[in-house]
Parts: sequence; structure tokens; C-alpha cells
Amino acid sequence: MDKSLLAIEIQEFINSNLTIDVAKLALQKNKFPNADWPSILNQIAAKQKAKNKLPTWFDAQNIIYPSKISIEQTSSEKTADYKSKLVSGDTLIDLTGGFGVDDYYFAKKVNQVVHCEINDDLSKTVAHNFKQLKTQNILCIEGDSLEILKNLNQKFDWIYIDPSRRSDTKGKVFMLKDCLPNVPEHFDFYFGFAAHIMIKTAPILDISAGLSELKNVSAIHIIAVENEVKELLFILEKNYNQSIKINTINLLKNNTEAFSFNLNSNTNITAYSLPKKYIYEPNAAIMKSGGFDEITQQYKVEKLHQHSHLYTSDNLIDFPGRTFEIESSFEYSKQNMKSLLENKKANITIRNFPETVETIRKKWKINDGGNVYCFFTTDANNNKIVLLCSKLK
Repeated sequence: MDKSLLAIEIQEFINSNLTIDVAKLALQKNKFPNADWPSILNQIAAKQKAKNKLPTWFDAQNIIYPSKISIEQTSSEKTADYKSKLVSGDTLIDLTGGFGVDDYYFAKKVNQVVHCEINDDLSKTVAHNFKQLKTQNILCIEGDSLEILKNLNQKFDWIYIDPSRRSDTKGKVFMLKDCLPNVPEHFDFYFGFAAHIMIKTAPILDISAGLSELKNVSAIHIIAVENEVKELLFILEKNYNQSIKINTINLLKNNTEAFSFNLNSNTNITAYSLPKKYIYEPNAAIMKSGGFDEITQQYKVEKLHQHSHLYTSDNLIDFPGRTFEIESSFEYSKQNMKSLLENKKANITIRNFPETVETIRKKWKINDGGNVYCFFTTDANNNKIVLLCSKLK
């Protein structure tokens, strides 16, 4: 940890340049000959990234940041807060501590948290930051987490793991067996120390692929922030072999959208319909979950087509996603497009449609934007259709 960064004049310089382009600052001469100029510039760049993602750290005094990339890769406070509500008990050990955002929130729910970090400098930095944040129930230990578990030799209520998705030989990886630590390889070892394990994976990981590598999964949480999937969490319980609950959450500015169902619940009854008065598009977390048939059961709406993943109803409902009122619908044809959409302005979405948004825009000279929302999709009769809508939510 570079303590020279804590000098009063350097901290003042960092805080007074948070609105300045770091690339421009890099052209200046180092104003602090006793400190490393690239390190100071990194503090500015990282703190700029932290402003919206990590407001608690941003607002605190004398915080030291790792690289800007580390800030980009760490959990946001929003997702960390959500994860903290999934744990309870007296003790939790984080085997892949990183910048410690998750542990800061775990420490609000669990009496004692152990932060393991193989990078000695990062471990010291995080310990320093926790002091600045006045968090006293987190123990930071530097070293390999497997060795730390062996040496501590104690039972924990929870183990948390966010495996590194970068491999020296394969570059960026997504399968758990290719990450560090290799979670599937150490199941029995981990369950020897805790009955509950939470694993954070890449949001791009296919759920079925994750389940093929894991065992004793009791629940999966898909977390989206402002309709962008950020995290995929697998909850493992020792000796668990019952149904798996899928929980989706979309954290919005003023509210949250939640939707849950049991995986493989054999919901085979899906109602299909031609477009009615309203059309609904599930949020990104639900789209990731694959719970498309469950939506028709829980919300009493009908689906446009098996593969379109758009829903319709005559009565307006509160739906977890975007809601539109259909102004008109028509068959996708040259004549209809020329008379109704060519050379117009519209927001375009495709669902189960053979052409891309770019192709449609170019082909019919449709500009982006405006208050008209167009869905190019396939209906229950396998016809290619266009829905012209106004957005309600």
C-alpha cells in the first residue's frame, strides 16, 4: 500500500481534479516529486469510477483505490446490499475478498467476516479502507484462501466465493472449472467448513452450464441493475437435493422488480394469443432466468409466440419489465412498411424475427428515437408482424 498517497496535499489534489480528464492530467508534470505520478492519476481515475458505483467509498476520507479496472470489476454497493440480505448467522469467510465491497455489507448482517486476499498490497489497502469506513468486524488476512481455511480450522456459517474469471493460459473464462479458485474441485473441502456457500459467477454464464458444474444448489439469484444483468449467484447448501428456486431482481432507481419460480416446475400450460390492447416485455433478469412459461401463470397474461417472449392482455397489469399500449399492428410487408414506417422515427425492438435492428433501419430508412416504439416479432400464427406502441412504463 502506497502511504504517500495519503499526504494531505495529494488527497486535496485528487479531490480537486475528479472532473478532469485523466488523459489530460497525464500530460502535466508531476507536482509531487516524492510520490509516483501514475499512482496519483490512477487514484483520480478509480475515484471517478467509484462516484456512482461506490458512493460510501467516494464520500469517505483517505480511501486508497486499486486500479481503475478493479473498480470496474468489483460489486456495486447496490448488488452488495442485496447479497447481504441472503446471509445470516455469526461468521462468514470471503475466499476472494478483492476490494471488499461485498464484505462491508456482509459485516452489517454477520457478526464476524474474514476477508481473504492473495494480493498482499490489496489486502493491506482494504484493511486500511475498512478503518476509514469505521468497520471493525472484518478481519483481513493475506494469502491463499485454501491455506487460510486450513490454518483457521473453524466452522463458518457462510463461505462466499467470487472466482477470478481470468486465466493465465485461457484469458477470460466463464466456466467455473477454469476460474480461480476451481470451485467444483473443492466442494467437499468447502463443505467441511460451512453448510452454506454463495458463489458469484459471470453474468454471461448459462444457468444450465453452472448447474452442470455445481451440486447441492438450493437457489439461484439473478441480479440486474437498471435492466442490465450484473451478477449471477448460486446458493449451495450441504446435502441439499430438492427443487431449486430461481429469484430474479431488477434494481431500479425508485423501486425493484422481483420474480421467482421453482426450476423445472413442469409448467407446461402456456396460453397464446394474437396481440391484445397491451404488450409486455420482461426485464433482463427474467429473460436470463428462462422462466417464460411461469410468467403466463403468475401474471395471467398470454404469450404472442413460443419463442417471442412478449406477452399481451386486454387489462393493464403491473408487470416486471416494460409495458406498452398497442396503437396498431400489421403484417410485415413491403407495402405496409412503405406506407406506415418508411422515413419515420421510431425505437425498434426485435423478438423472434429474422432481421436485425440495423437491417430494418437501413432497409426502411427509420431513424432512432421519438415516442413511437416498434416491435418486430412473430405471432401465434407464425406470421411476421409489427406492433406500433406507446410506452407506459
